[in-house]
Amino acid sequence: MITRQLQKLIQRRLKDKKVIIILGPRQAGKTTLLQQITTGNDLNALWWNGDETDTRISLKNPTSTLLKSFIGKHKLLIIDEAQRIENIGLCIKLIHDNIEEVKVIATGSSAFELANKINEPLTGRKWEYYLFPISYGEMVDYHGKTDERRLLEHRLIYGYYPEVLNNPGDEKAILQQLSDSYLYKDILTWEKIQKPGRLEALVQALAFQLGNEVSFFELSKTTGLDKETVERYIILLERAFIIFRLRSFNRNLRTELKKSRKIYFYDNGLRNALIRNFQPVGLRNDTGALWENFLVCERMKYLHYQQIYANRYFWRTHDRQEIDYVEEKDGKLFAFEFKWNQNSKAKFPKIFTRTYPESETLLITPGNFEEFISPPAF
Repeated sequence: MITRQLQKLIQRRLKDKKVIIILGPRQAGKTTLLQQITTGNDLNALWWNGDETDTRISLKNPTSTLLKSFIGKHKLLIIDEAQRIENIGLCIKLIHDNIEEVKVIATGSSAFELANKINEPLTGRKWEYYLFPISYGEMVDYHGKTDERRLLEHRLIYGYYPEVLNNPGDEKAILQQLSDSYLYKDILTWEKIQKPGRLEALVQALAFQLGNEVSFFELSKTTGLDKETVERYIILLERAFIIFRLRSFNRNLRTELKKSRKIYFYDNGLRNALIRNFQPVGLRNDTGALWENFLVCERMKYLHYQQIYANRYFWRTHDRQEIDYVEEKDGKLFAFEFKWNQNSKAKFPKIFTRTYPESETLLITPGNFEEFISPPAF
């Protein structure tokens, strides 16, 4: 069993009264994480599953009296796939406010739906965490740095979904099933999208533009969707934990891009499944993009699990000078370039270093990447 770094954070919060919300992609391991936390102890957990019809019906019109009868003497209530339950925010609020000594943990694979239902009712009453596909650091803890380093090229192609890791040899089939069966489930269920084929075309177009600036206008021409629909679909894809955006950093220069964005996927394997390309690293022309996506994802996981708060950007000017990744933490800037070739030299635009002379710069290659995605922190 691969121990998740979020486990210690969750266990630390079990002793207080606040509700714990765990969000993240489908199949990322949320249920397994909670099974690990509750197995072999005296937590006396009650599980509700929002995917089950009878659970949704029972909780449709909640009252504190009804909820007390459902919970009984249980001290821990786990609500899995909570976004499927119509009045989940009110439900959890009633339990928190009216039923003593009951701790609630709710999971959801669809941030836009769950967040809309819980944010207002649970203001000041919750801890919120994200569980991503398994991280490089978690695999190092599982079987050691040497073994995980040897698998680096494999991870660039097949990613870190738990089922992929647990079934070597079946990676392609699992990823194709994941992309076909689960990818759009929440969006199609809640948004009632009339033309899912165009949504799939948009996701595939984004996959081909991995690590590049994206233009809503160009995407609209590619997919046949209007610009406003493209932007709305991208927001939905973000909130369903399929993609995420980096904004362009701008502060002092007139030539810095102000409203640009780059889009990344939460998992390399899922991205490669979308474009139906599982060729090895040495035969690909997108290795640099895969390396960048891997590093940006792993850095995001590391920052979240270590509870390090930083703003994340990329940097580019109108004359196409650029830096792959920029972090701003406690008022200080850190700039990073990503190169797959270990013999590459660091080249940071002079205009950036002159404009931000207090910034620190670092080139990240396969020779030193662990400094970037695991302690010590920058």
